[in-house]
Amino acid sequence: MSAFRVRELRSTDAPALLAFEIQNRAWFEAHVDARPPAFYSAQGVVEHIDGYLTYFARGVWHPFVIEDASGAIVARANLKSIDARQCCAEVGYRVGQSVCGQGLATLALRHLIREARQRWQLTQLLAYVFKDNLGSCKVLERCGFLLELEQADTDAAREYRFTRAL
Repeated sequence: MSAFRVRELRSTDAPALLAFEIQNRAWFEAHVDARPPAFYSAQGVVEHIDGYLTYFARGVWHPFVIEDASGAIVARANLKSIDARQCCAEVGYRVGQSVCGQGLATLALRHLIREARQRWQLTQLLAYVFKDNLGSCKVLERCGFLLELEQADTDAAREYRFTRAL
């Protein structure tokens, strides 16, 4: 696992991030909602990164990438919708298909938990996972997230909601 490094997303990551997203597009779309087609362009990814970094500067988002030993992006992880008043945030991550099964989702989630505690002083994290994404469900449980009882909302039929107290 030491061959991988977690770091904050940078504006200079656009070419590497675009390559990662294109390479894994079909894989991701089998597990999460599809991104708009315009995202899969140099301009689309630059705008995506600019938006994430703007939200980071505002204190409502914290984006990370995971690189392999060669510096290629192989995974992403984010603290999203950071709410300082409620002391909570949502976690999200995506791991490239070629590196699945190497513990990167767990590495990413543990990093998000650490950042949530230490940098943001949060007390609760949330995660939403499609019910057929059993791998992510296992990772969340391994990292101390608990499955909540289903709510009577429109997404309950297709998603699980997990929570973790910090």
